[in-house]
Amino acid sequence: MNKSELIDALAERAELTKAQAGKALDAMLEVITATLTAGEQVALIGFGTFKQALRAAREGRNPATGAKLKIAAAKLPKFSAGAALKAAVSGKKPAAKKPAAAKKATAKPAAKKPAAKKK
Repeated sequence: MNKSELIDALAERAELTKAQAGKALDAMLEVITATLTAGEQVALIGFGTFKQALRAAREGRNPATGAKLKIAAAKLPKFSAGAALKAAVSGKKPAAKKPAAAKKATAKPAAKKPAAKKK
């Protein structure tokens, strides 16, 4: 799934226009990026955690010449999947579906019994 397909699915699921869904997705990505850049983490319970990981400086080799290279330390984004996402992907638990709030209730409310008369 690419970004435009994700926007289409988000618009349908959340009952938004594609423009609104696109703005919401872009805003969410900007917030996650800004938070990670600031060195903080974003935890979405059940889905996963985005955090900044540090990769230490190391020595590498040029594959063509075999010459040694110094590779600088780097800060990288890292995602760790949450328990609910892992369970859904592995097939142990069904993925969340569209809420049933859109359906109209057809059941009638229960009739109340008349109060007992005191003698």
